[in-house]
Amino acid sequence: MTPFADDEAGPPSPLDRVRFPAAPWRLVETSFATHDLGTTETLFAVGNGYLGIRGSTTEGRPSHAHGAYVNGFHETWPIRHPEEAFGFAEVGQTIVNVPDATVMRLYVDDEPLVLGVADLVEYERALDLAAGLLTTELVWRTPSGNRVQVRSRRMVSMASRHLAVMTLEVTLLDCPAPVVVSSHVVNRQDGADEYADQPGDEGPARDDPRRAPTLGDRVLEPQLASDEAGRIVLGYRCARSRMTLAVAADHDVRTPDDHDAGTEVGPDDAKHVVRVRAQPHRTLTITKTVSYHTARTVPARELADRCRRTLDRVRGEGVEAQLAQQRAWFDAYWHRSDVQVEGDPEAQQAVRWNLFQLAQAAARADGDGIPAKGVTGSGYEGHYFWDTEIYVLPFFAYTTPQVARNALRFRYTMLPAARRRARELTQDGALFPWRTINGEEASAYYAAGTAQYHIDADVAHAVGTYVEVTGDEEFMDREGLEILVETARMWTDLGFWRGNGGGDSFHIHGVTGPDEYTTVVNDNLFTNVMARSNLRRAARAVRDVAARRPEWFAQLCARLDLDLQEAAEWTRVADALAVPYDPHLGIHPQDSQFHEREVWDLAGTPPDKRPLFLHYHPLVIYRFQVLKQADVVLALFLQGADFTPEQKRADFEYYDTITTGDSTLSAVVQSIVAAEVGYQDLALHYFHRSLYVDLADLHGNASDGVHVASAGGVWSALVCGFGGMRHHDGVLTFDPRLPASWDALGFRLAVRGSRLRVRLRRDALELALEDGPPLTVQVRGAPVEVGDEPVVVPLTDQGPRIEGVPDPKARLGTRRPDGTVVTASVPHETGRNA
Repeated sequence: MTPFADDEAGPPSPLDRVRFPAAPWRLVETSFATHDLGTTETLFAVGNGYLGIRGSTTEGRPSHAHGAYVNGFHETWPIRHPEEAFGFAEVGQTIVNVPDATVMRLYVDDEPLVLGVADLVEYERALDLAAGLLTTELVWRTPSGNRVQVRSRRMVSMASRHLAVMTLEVTLLDCPAPVVVSSHVVNRQDGADEYADQPGDEGPARDDPRRAPTLGDRVLEPQLASDEAGRIVLGYRCARSRMTLAVAADHDVRTPDDHDAGTEVGPDDAKHVVRVRAQPHRTLTITKTVSYHTARTVPARELADRCRRTLDRVRGEGVEAQLAQQRAWFDAYWHRSDVQVEGDPEAQQAVRWNLFQLAQAAARADGDGIPAKGVTGSGYEGHYFWDTEIYVLPFFAYTTPQVARNALRFRYTMLPAARRRARELTQDGALFPWRTINGEEASAYYAAGTAQYHIDADVAHAVGTYVEVTGDEEFMDREGLEILVETARMWTDLGFWRGNGGGDSFHIHGVTGPDEYTTVVNDNLFTNVMARSNLRRAARAVRDVAARRPEWFAQLCARLDLDLQEAAEWTRVADALAVPYDPHLGIHPQDSQFHEREVWDLAGTPPDKRPLFLHYHPLVIYRFQVLKQADVVLALFLQGADFTPEQKRADFEYYDTITTGDSTLSAVVQSIVAAEVGYQDLALHYFHRSLYVDLADLHGNASDGVHVASAGGVWSALVCGFGGMRHHDGVLTFDPRLPASWDALGFRLAVRGSRLRVRLRRDALELALEDGPPLTVQVRGAPVEVGDEPVVVPLTDQGPRIEGVPDPKARLGTRRPDGTVVTASVPHETGRNA
């Protein structure tokens, strides 16, 4: 019996399809609710990678957590370790709520519109994925019985990264009445609600480690506040990080009725109040244009000038021009990036919502990184992790390469700090921080943070992927090669030789892999396999630039104290790197001691004890074979050419039964490898778990922001899992696995200046070149030339098919090489201490 629906219709959608009906290009909400405000504020957020605004109501209440965020704009604070030790992270970094300009409070007959209690005759909120707009349309019956039609629109511009545009339209449907709109720019601490007693979704407990800490002291210190003929201008400086910010807002008021307006500006709350003697069926329209500018050292007054210039330009061009630019930007984005799921309209909607989130998280990040929550919430404190390189950058490398390049250049700017961090840990080369905003390590728990040295290999993997996909030799020569050199140096210094004759094998001890339920281990398989790839890639890149650009190579050698002999040593280390393998069980252990532990009985674990990290001390978890995410399985995907099909199946079956999926990064990889080895129904099940991580709040923390890496993984699951795409050593290959409940799957890939359109049917793979020079690909081992004419490759099947799921008891009762028997159990409170 499988744990998922196994029928021709595929797994059911976990969304309430009455409240959130399926629509191909919109996420629509048909009724307002207060029990999940945090989640819906995330789902309906708008952003561009630089600026993000949560989907809070235009009226400003009720709310879960007001939020407007600027990527990289943060406050610092001292990390207080109960017991200090050398090299511990000393300064924390937390993204800051910037002043909220979304609030436009409406009063009719002196009665406020408050959605939580209002009599709503009609209601619809929609996130338009094609146009990049959030709209709300409702009809409110006031306490006196007067019906009022209210329409609002919100946009964060992709064309102008510092700009947001909001529009409010109010039309009386029955009787004349006085109408007042009070439009604010309000500075709050940590998104605090000035109406603190309003009910709302409280979300996870404050001790949930995924949430950002509350900063007790004042963060934003006022630097300027002015009313410039109705234009609001405010400026601030962070108390500790000393970063600066300015925000400015214009209001354009249009109504045929008599009206007046006034502006009041204070240091933390500025408002523009419009009073109208409104007549029925005559629309009041207020358009609010807002600009944010931030900097690390520039004075707030100069940033205010930048805001003024942005608003002056918009005033001259007009708002309609901004909307047209937004639509044109998204037209181009979807042409490059859309994935068509034919035969499953609910999945199609969810796929596009996830791809939309990737644009909102990264498209205009430009010189900044890509936070784990994008700019939709304060979860994980706005930090950048390895998530970006492994789960997000592949999507952009194959669809919008400039975004991938910008993100990798941002990593390059972190090299000086990474070199300093390596020195602190007595290593050569560079060690990128596990979590950071400004380049300095901000992880206070080293076992599951700093010890994840694999981040160096992850960054190197992303550099290699980007250059392989795009052929961008300029980036490799100027920035990428330096990253590869410094990370390769770190690995050769971190590890050590063991064996006879000067060393037969190379080992890396005392590290943590991606699975945070197993920490500080020896020869973690993922780490070693990725380090091996890092070393080989660095050696190849050095040899290539030496042959291709000898003069530049000479300059590089002088600057980095580099030579070809060092590159040859990287290859020797890579060839000798230990990769754990247990011939007795026929699988690759996650690390050299992993199989010495007992197995955690996941099937016997009560649901109220999940996720494990919220209910068990880390030391309890560390003693068992149990995974937060599929560590070895991820290696099977990223370095698949290093494993045989038989090894992949054996490893997948073993680790699938002990993986909790407590990490949102796990299911996408499990889906990809399940599809490859033949568990096709299970692959679709895992895909749906990833697809609805935020839309259905499957992990209970969507209120803290979108899981951007999971959204990137959705694309990989579609293209690499079901589409069967791999790209190794310059060869693009396809071995597809179309789900039984889908009619077809379509996507596009940009490879070395060519754009390839792919459509997978049950009986064939269609390939068409839309732009660029011809491509040679492989479909199930056979070369296929794609040129001027589309190519149709017949398919006799969708690969191997294994029914059901791996048996969790298959390995129980077997004996280890030392004679002990493998058993499973669940840690529990004893009767004495319970």
